[in-house]
Amino acid sequence: MVERRLNLHLVSDATGETLNAVARATVVQFEHSTIVHHRWSLVRTRLQLHRVIEGLEMEPGPVLSTLLDRALRAELEAACQRLGQKLVHVLDPVLEVIQEEVGEAAGARPGRQYVLNADYFRRIDAMHYVLAHDDGLAQAGIAEADVVLVGVSRSSKTPTSFYLANRGIKAANVPLVPGLEEPPGLENPSCPVIGLTIDPLALTEIRRHRLRMIGAAPAVRQDPGAYVDPEAVKAELLWARRLCQRRGWPVIDVTRRSIEETATTVLQLMEAWHARRAKQAPA
Repeated sequence: MVERRLNLHLVSDATGETLNAVARATVVQFEHSTIVHHRWSLVRTRLQLHRVIEGLEMEPGPVLSTLLDRALRAELEAACQRLGQKLVHVLDPVLEVIQEEVGEAAGARPGRQYVLNADYFRRIDAMHYVLAHDDGLAQAGIAEADVVLVGVSRSSKTPTSFYLANRGIKAANVPLVPGLEEPPGLENPSCPVIGLTIDPLALTEIRRHRLRMIGAAPAVRQDPGAYVDPEAVKAELLWARRLCQRRGWPVIDVTRRSIEETATTVLQLMEAWHARRAKQAPA
């Protein structure tokens, strides 16, 4: 099969994150094509739009747009028609459905999802929380967590915590280390505790790469061999899984999951945990 090159123009009146997400979810399905993204963000004036059209003339290709301003939309539509390029207004189908259901016309205010409202400040607060409670720091503050992630070193606790923070979730993460006392403060937790595990071979390779890139942490330098020895890693993961089973903590295998998929599963387990607590609560 001959590989085809395609220019894909993403035109947004805000940060472009919506279009980036749509593009990521779709272009990965085309393995035999090279798709080049041309990102045009914060397009809110005719001058800015004219730069987009100039770029489209130089590198022709289909256009995905989230422009809301009617005048800018009309001008972009005319340019695409003149150049023979397809244009998709990504938000239109969803906006039309909601308008029909609620009986209210949608506003044309770009970037409304990024206003400094309570949700925004909750995400910022969650981000600060993750920074303060990463890798077992500030144990006393775990009582304020929305969820606690536990697992051995390099099992994706930190990146998952940061992703959850971007959703406004305060996620503390606590390392599980064989030979040390079990994590304090988790005997009767006020939030879900979820274990993360990973395939031993994958974890060994991640740790070896980590050591090559930045060197061992002080605790690892005492016994670097055990940190990357396949049998020791396997035993460490088995110990951690048994600890989670003993405590009744659900475990997610992150081996073949992206951070986004792991975080989604965490949110599902959190919802199930709260549903059980609600049923157990006295009437």
